[in-house]
Amino acid sequence: MFKKILIANRGEIAVRVARTARRMGVATVAVYSDADRNAPHVRACDEAVHIGPSAAAESYLVAEKIIDACKKTGAEAVHPGYGFLSENAAFAEALDKAGIVFIGPTAETIRVMGSKSAAKDLMEAANVPTTPGYQGEDQSVETFKREAKRIGYPVLLKATAGGGGKGMRMVAREEELEDALVSAQREAKSAFGDDRFLIEKYVTRARHVEVQIFGDGKGEVVHMFERDCSVQRRHQKVIEEAPAPDLPAETRAALLKAGVDAGKAVNYRGAGTVEFLYDAENDAVYFMEMNTRLQVEHPVSELITGQDFVEWQLRIAAGEGLPLTQNEVTETGHAFEARLYAENPNQNFAPSIGTLTTLALPAETARIDSGVEEGQAITPFYDPMIAKIITYGKTREEALGAMRAALSETRVAGLETNAAFLHALAAEPDFIAGEVSTKFIEEHEEALFAKAPAGPKQWAAAALWKRGTHASNDNDPWDALVGFRLNRPRHEVMWIDHEGKPSLLRLSKDGDIFNATLEPDASAAARREGREPQDPVRFSFAGAVDDGAMRLSVDGEDFTAFAAPHNDKLRVWIGADHWELAFPDPLAGISAHHSSEGSLTAPMPGVITVLSAKAGDTVEAGKPLLVMEAMKMEHAIKAPFDGVIKAYKFNPGDQVKDGDLLVEFEESA
Repeated sequence: MFKKILIANRGEIAVRVARTARRMGVATVAVYSDADRNAPHVRACDEAVHIGPSAAAESYLVAEKIIDACKKTGAEAVHPGYGFLSENAAFAEALDKAGIVFIGPTAETIRVMGSKSAAKDLMEAANVPTTPGYQGEDQSVETFKREAKRIGYPVLLKATAGGGGKGMRMVAREEELEDALVSAQREAKSAFGDDRFLIEKYVTRARHVEVQIFGDGKGEVVHMFERDCSVQRRHQKVIEEAPAPDLPAETRAALLKAGVDAGKAVNYRGAGTVEFLYDAENDAVYFMEMNTRLQVEHPVSELITGQDFVEWQLRIAAGEGLPLTQNEVTETGHAFEARLYAENPNQNFAPSIGTLTTLALPAETARIDSGVEEGQAITPFYDPMIAKIITYGKTREEALGAMRAALSETRVAGLETNAAFLHALAAEPDFIAGEVSTKFIEEHEEALFAKAPAGPKQWAAAALWKRGTHASNDNDPWDALVGFRLNRPRHEVMWIDHEGKPSLLRLSKDGDIFNATLEPDASAAARREGREPQDPVRFSFAGAVDDGAMRLSVDGEDFTAFAAPHNDKLRVWIGADHWELAFPDPLAGISAHHSSEGSLTAPMPGVITVLSAKAGDTVEAGKPLLVMEAMKMEHAIKAPFDGVIKAYKFNPGDQVKDGDLLVEFEESA
């Protein structure tokens, strides 16, 4: 066994690898960029080496810096994690030349399986079922149009060097293909340095199932059963489970055999995942690709098999062979993994940048794999995953119930996350029934994105929190905000942003009970604008703060709420859902933070890649005005209404900051 390994990665996977290495008595070396100087993965290791600026291209992706760090610290092997250099054949070769063990497959295997087209050719030769498509050398638009017509629409464009959902486009009609191909090639060139593509038949209601394999590099390959990763957004996985639900026994046996056959076809060494599409309508399984590394979702397979996959990787790389035979590998129970991301589901899952001012994760009720901590910033330099929340149960129902409970305990403030969306997904009846597909989110959009507006429960929680932070003294008349009159009931008031307008919340106390009245839209303001004010909302509540939680009763209904500052607002959680409430200054108004009318600003830091029109052009609502790249993804900035472009403020290649004015846009007369 190695005495010391270097972990050429960051975040939760680096922390996770270090945890197993420490248990095995193997010393670890972390590498870090400027942005990660104080990151948890640095402290999780025995040593740490600085490898450069924050941008991955100048630090984590520079093979020479990783090799120098190995030589400096005496590390005998490198665990690449996933992402970055984990599937880089040149990096594996460079390590081999330097006498350093790569904890993964051979460079030849990485190179062959890293090309989706070459991998597909190899799988066809090994009689592994593949999706109908085209993976030839001719990359002309005319060829792609001809092949798409032969295959039949809809089709899927896939970057041959792609991964993680990047460089993929579904095309429904021939007239959409050319623009989709150009955009996807641009994205793939930026992300992978390779703009070659293949085209495949798009299975409309497919399931994404994958087989976890391990090989000893000498011809022996075993599987660790399958996972279902069907629920995705932008072709990226959201929630995964093992084993796959409602898979016919014969189909499952064929799937597992195909996974092992794929591994044997390349004499596989280490941990790998063979991904398939399952067409339930026709009961057919098609090979998609092989990931020659540990997968993000590996914990669900660990939980049902009781095995530590990182330990398996280390033992195989050290020459010990496979720890178990196929007959010795068993499965028990069911497991789920939900990926908690810093992103806004209501804005097409756009990444969210900011500081984690509050981070509460359910560590006592779920396995948490995380590489960030409260007070740390989510930057535009790396993937925005905050944590993986993993639950286990004897049955699928038990494991999914544990996941819903864990997500109800998850609270993040300072930026946007998909926590409430994940809970809605885990509670959706069709998901509970195991009726999943890659179109699940699209088909259940209304239920998954529905959210009730703030009401008395949320207002009561906000009022209780604000009274607590202002240390109100119920016995001191001078502490009353307004309305003190000798020998008359005392009133408090606070302004709350309700439906985008300042609303007055009046509180009077009778013993332990608050009688509350919310005057929506501030009656005087409504009258000034010539509108009839809305009817006031009256309710009563009582509450107390108990170890950070607020125990409340509103109109006789008991519940628990939490609250924490969220940027310039207050985030209130009740169960898995959260609401943002503001305490506006009615004199200043509450719209100062909005962009000036007719302008479009950058939603996050990034780089302008394309200007889709020019100054003076008339553009229809919904048409792209420009494209910017941020967090490895392209984001189109579109016209909010029919109008004229007055001026672009940046050119392609320019770096922009969050909130920068990108284009002046004037509505058509």
